[in-house]
Amino acid sequence: MVNTHVTLSGLELDNPVIPASGTFGYGYEFAGLYDINILGSFSFKGTTAEPRFGNPTPRIAECTAGMINAVGLQNPGLEKVISEELPRLKECFHKPVIANVSGFSIDEYVRCCARMDEQEQVGLIEVNVSCPNVHGGGMSFGTDPESAAAVTRAVRSVTTKPLYVKLSPNVTDIVSIAKACEQAGADGLSLINTLMGMRIDLKTRRPVIANRMGGFSGPAIFPVALRMVYQVYEAVRIPLIGMGGVQDARGVIEMMLAGASAVEIGAANLIDPYACKTIVEQLPNVMEEYGIENLTDIIGGAHG
Repeated sequence: MVNTHVTLSGLELDNPVIPASGTFGYGYEFAGLYDINILGSFSFKGTTAEPRFGNPTPRIAECTAGMINAVGLQNPGLEKVISEELPRLKECFHKPVIANVSGFSIDEYVRCCARMDEQEQVGLIEVNVSCPNVHGGGMSFGTDPESAAAVTRAVRSVTTKPLYVKLSPNVTDIVSIAKACEQAGADGLSLINTLMGMRIDLKTRRPVIANRMGGFSGPAIFPVALRMVYQVYEAVRIPLIGMGGVQDARGVIEMMLAGASAVEIGAANLIDPYACKTIVEQLPNVMEEYGIENLTDIIGGAHG
């Protein structure tokens, strides 16, 4: 009997499969399709202090082996997420959940993280300093080590729960940013967020997405994500949540060998709402196929 259990900074998960923020709503949208309690956890839709309608449409563009999105952190705002979404979520998901938080200033990050830290359902806080689809915040905090560290330090001072910083791949040196976040008090890191991309409509000769550019995700980015997880694992001592183009249980195993302690699944959920369920069900068989008894034994197994 294989053991799929993993831990993230003391948070125990039945398995490493976690739907990524922005691809799984608040959970109850998928709960009508299957019992989402089979998941290790999930990262709910990115929360900002104030409600956001998001970017103008069109927001989605298809591309070979992936997609581009520029949703723009649409969400009902911090207080409504706490008063309305979390109670509704609690009815269908009975495990600790990951709160994904974003902001347009350090003060906003602090406010959101402090409130999320108070919520019983929240087991881990994921601080998004890497959203490429908003202006005046988001990725601008995650492309410079000093800025990323400043956000990390500020939210660390108001939180007691595990704090993971979600990193951007749209940088020259992701390792320096990862190390800065670790030194500033992060308990772990999530990587990677989407790459920057765009499409142009040949008929109109204009960008397909109203925002012109957006976040490129899907299987095409998997090798980039894997490389960055591998590099960061060698540079830091804190746990990593790997993500970026993972489509199946073999991708989960590969990401863990690179150094991830758990794995988030993003774009695959938008293609197939049963993607995470399938991966959870596939995982024991794939472990047996490759002679893996305990998943924790293979974390970083490709190094050395």
